[in-house]
Amino acid sequence: MWLSPEEVLVANALWVTERANPFFVLQRRRGHGKGGGLTGLLVGTLDVVLDSSARVAPYRILHQTQDSQVYWTVACGSSRKEITKHWEWLENNLLQTLSIFDNEEDITTFIKGKIHGIIAEENKNLQPQGDEDPGKFKEAELKMRKQFGMPEGEKLVNYYSCSFWKGRVPRQGWLYLTVNHLCFYSFLLGKEVSLVVQWVDVTRLEKNATLLFPESIRVDTRDQELFFSMFLNIGETFKLMEQLANLAMRQLLDSEGFLEDKALPRPIRPHRNISALKRDLDARAKNECYRATFRLPRDERLDGHTGCTLWTPFNKLHIPGQMFISNNYICFASKEEDACHLIIPLREVTIVEKADSSSVLPSPLSISTKSKMTFLFANLKDRDFLVQRISDFLQKTPSKQPGSSFEGRKASIVDPGLEAKEKMKEESWNIHFFEYGRGVCMYRTARTRELVLKGIPESLRGELWLLFSGAWNEMVTHPGYYAELVEKSTGKYSLATEEIERDLHRSMPEHPAFQNELGIAALRRVLTAYAFRNPTIGYCQAMNIVTSVLLLYGSEEEAFWLLVALCERMLPDYYNTRVVGALVDQGIFEELTRDFLPQLSEKMQDLGVISSISLSWFLTLFLSVMPFESAVVIVDCFFYEGIRVILQVALAILDANMEQLLGCSDEGEAMTVLGRYLDNVVNKQSVSPPIPHLHALLTSGDDPPAEVDIFELLKVSYEKFSSLRADDIEQMRFKQRLKVIQSLEDTAKRSVVRAIPVDIGFSIEELEDLYMVFKAKHLASQYWGSSSMAAVRRDPSLPYLEQYRIDASQFQDLFASLTPWGCGVHTPVLAGRMFRLLDKNKDLLINFKEFVTGMSGMYHGDLTEKLKVLYKLHLPPALSPEEAESALEAAHYFTEDSSSEASPLASDLDLFLPWEAQEALPPEEREGSGNEDVREKRGEEKATSPPDYRHYLRMWAKEKEAQKETIKDLPKMNQEQFIELCKTLYNMFSEDPMEQDLYHAIATVASLLLRIGEVGKKFSGRKPRDGAHSGDHDAVTEVELPAPESHQDPAQEPQPPAVGDPRAKAGGDTHPGKALQESQVVVEGGSGEGQGSPSQLLSDDDTKDDMSMSSYSVVSTGSLQCEDLADDTVLVGGEARSPTARLGGAVDTDWCISFEQILASVLTESVLVNFFEKRVDVGLKIKDQKKVERQFSTSSDHEQPGVSG
Repeated sequence: MWLSPEEVLVANALWVTERANPFFVLQRRRGHGKGGGLTGLLVGTLDVVLDSSARVAPYRILHQTQDSQVYWTVACGSSRKEITKHWEWLENNLLQTLSIFDNEEDITTFIKGKIHGIIAEENKNLQPQGDEDPGKFKEAELKMRKQFGMPEGEKLVNYYSCSFWKGRVPRQGWLYLTVNHLCFYSFLLGKEVSLVVQWVDVTRLEKNATLLFPESIRVDTRDQELFFSMFLNIGETFKLMEQLANLAMRQLLDSEGFLEDKALPRPIRPHRNISALKRDLDARAKNECYRATFRLPRDERLDGHTGCTLWTPFNKLHIPGQMFISNNYICFASKEEDACHLIIPLREVTIVEKADSSSVLPSPLSISTKSKMTFLFANLKDRDFLVQRISDFLQKTPSKQPGSSFEGRKASIVDPGLEAKEKMKEESWNIHFFEYGRGVCMYRTARTRELVLKGIPESLRGELWLLFSGAWNEMVTHPGYYAELVEKSTGKYSLATEEIERDLHRSMPEHPAFQNELGIAALRRVLTAYAFRNPTIGYCQAMNIVTSVLLLYGSEEEAFWLLVALCERMLPDYYNTRVVGALVDQGIFEELTRDFLPQLSEKMQDLGVISSISLSWFLTLFLSVMPFESAVVIVDCFFYEGIRVILQVALAILDANMEQLLGCSDEGEAMTVLGRYLDNVVNKQSVSPPIPHLHALLTSGDDPPAEVDIFELLKVSYEKFSSLRADDIEQMRFKQRLKVIQSLEDTAKRSVVRAIPVDIGFSIEELEDLYMVFKAKHLASQYWGSSSMAAVRRDPSLPYLEQYRIDASQFQDLFASLTPWGCGVHTPVLAGRMFRLLDKNKDLLINFKEFVTGMSGMYHGDLTEKLKVLYKLHLPPALSPEEAESALEAAHYFTEDSSSEASPLASDLDLFLPWEAQEALPPEEREGSGNEDVREKRGEEKATSPPDYRHYLRMWAKEKEAQKETIKDLPKMNQEQFIELCKTLYNMFSEDPMEQDLYHAIATVASLLLRIGEVGKKFSGRKPRDGAHSGDHDAVTEVELPAPESHQDPAQEPQPPAVGDPRAKAGGDTHPGKALQESQVVVEGGSGEGQGSPSQLLSDDDTKDDMSMSSYSVVSTGSLQCEDLADDTVLVGGEARSPTARLGGAVDTDWCISFEQILASVLTESVLVNFFEKRVDVGLKIKDQKKVERQFSTSSDHEQPGVSG
């Protein structure tokens, strides 16, 4: 490639000059190509250790002038071909022009300008994003693609110098982190290490330090452990690896590929070594952290943050911290965790003004809100710029927003004895509102947490839940959204609505609010609206319990937005089909139990209790296992603190029951201990009458255990386990998410492999390997931006077998690398046919089971089975759709005067009609393999017989059994199809060591079969009515009308039905001995002149597929590319004919051959038998496929040659 000219002072160190002229020198790197010796090894090692982008290009062109000692690089190349192209261009286009100049400086200036011009021209064609990345980085990306065979769609995020530990030896090299892969390359003294790991395969990612390895990063996959160390900045590297692995897990979870953030502001000066993608990922990480800290909506994007101080009127202090600004909010977080948090929505802001600076208060900024609160920030570094940004955002903020005043709610039922206590709580909150503000702009401090822990009064609960969860912000900014959703979702039916209906009456049935239709209807509307808003979650059990509690403390709309906050932000992935989020937090709970309660941890593992308890505790926030009035206090804390409270309380419960749990002998006993403890957690301050708890009624024993006060339990949980921090929990979540998602993927793999029939022939290990290759191909379609149908979001609610599917082009890639039948340039054609044969439902996608069926046909079974697969690949439906369409036109042409009313496009179910001889039907027909003529021929019978549904059931039962297909079931092959088969065989043998013998054998077999077909054609014309009584003449004639093979007046030459054909019983007597006779015809003489009656050679059952082929182009002998065959053979009907002539009846399509005849002929040639009987190890093919599966055809020409993974 052309390079921006840079000075080179020592031109000949480490380089050998290969060509030179007065202005340019072409050089090769020492050690590249032949020879090189020790110098070459040292140079290669230096290149990797010192050069920042793994490997220096082995060729370069320098510009030089006679008097100057300075050289300038103008081009480099990875191959001699590439560099020679550049050299020739310079010689042809520049040499003559340069000889005109007198001054050497002018020459250099001219060349530099020319090269810059060429580079600019080339860059025009690149994507606009390319210009964002600094030159050094682009060079590294190019080398990464070349080194590891990655396509252009694979973006490099960053690269780092580090050591990879191979055994106990560190290999210094370069680690490349791309969006989908982790790659490492090292070249030390002739030893090359090249590693590629897909992020979706990573099962563990840890930063650790051991005696053996210094501070290192450990990356585990299912089959290897990798250690990398000696990073310059291990923290930054690990953080980036974590982000990329997280993106991959997200992709496995819900098929969301990585989409680059196009709206990211561009830097004024690109950083030297930071790609646009790295900035994008950093911005994402900051955004996520910002949104989680302040509970902001998912579309909120952080614009920037700066250090400052905030004046807090309640304690008269300037608190140091950070101010964050995004498109709709100004937020503040103090350096001390609990000192103060503040959220100011821009919709509330009325005035932003710069106050006068003083030595006490440098660069102050005051912000006033509609609720008459004023916030004073100071010590702002770039105040003017900040004010400008805020005013820009304010201009974009809609002026008319609903007011944010909360009206206090009344408690549902008040017990006079406890009213005083409730009043006191309300009073303390009112004092808090007076001092710290009320509504969204409240100062949130340690005092706020104390009040929450003491319990929120019933009248304020709904308001504070909305505030602390961030649901209020979303509700205010989306007026009318809920009503609109309810309207849209009303009356819509889905799986989710069915599940909701089933669970409605199980939602807190003990609470009076849900004992009438009013409460139930509100719950139905909220849950249905949410399922409509977020179909990926839809509805999950436990959502009904949580939502019913939310409805008790707010309106429907408020409950809806609280549910949105819960499902989408506070409990991520909890309520999807596989409750991944809850399983992740269950893993964290197990880890915390090991850390905090080590003596109990092992016992709990043995009993298997944690997995049973944690899901019900976490999914319903204790609402399903504790008395309602106690659990609701935990929900108060949860909305303020997040998941941390739930984990703390769960640990406190185990801690309180430690002695009893250690004495338990089985899971049931442990569950009873915990169940009885939870039933007796009481809230003595509750003003509502206690609601009977169903769980308590079931587990009450003789001696009720001591009551536990919920506020005491919370206090203990904070005292003992308050060291839990939100960011530690996030870190643990990442680690557990890798484990959980990979174990779910393993479960899916096992389920899919178990669903494959035993007779498929592959071992379990081979099936699992094939599944991994198949899945990788599906995922590649997503993350390399393919527009194929397979890249459409997969639906995780589908059965495992249907979740990963591939399209024709992906199948073609897999077929080419896995098939034992390599056909050179003909392979894609064969792959296309195999795909159409396997794609039974015609949705242009195949699942894993279909894929394995196709592979098995080529790998397993005897000669007959393999030949049968090959035979089917040259008959419909394996033929291309264009041919199928023209065959359909032919069918219409020949059925115009038929009395049958059946349409050739009758539904697939029309094939499954209640014939008495259902068993005799070939499996392809039963599965609806697209033989339109079969459907037409049955039209008449269908009209007379009433449908018998028992036959459907029998048919489906048979589908479940392994369908054993007999040779007799296969239709006959016409001449065009036969020639295509010969072509395929010719191509298949072209790379075989026995090539010549195989060519000779196939030529002999082909000429023999062509003669057999000729004889069969003569017979079929001579005795038309052997197989039918004359009395049945009309019936047979009518049924035979659609077949275009006869091409003459059907009334003159009706053809008899086949052996085993169900119509034979209705329309004429059958010949049980036909199968035997037909095989004799083949065996007794090569000419095919046996004793069988002529009707056998062209029986209806065997020719039913020929109609679909009537328009298939006849191939001339020349196109067979086989000299032997051309010499020995005369092809019948080989002249080119127009389609109109064909329809007119002049085409010789009477020639046909049966599978038995092909099989018998092949058996006469031992070399052919050996070729098909030879076993091929699929394991080796899979290994090779894994090596090259990254080298996609999407990579550009100059990147592809000679690169192996």
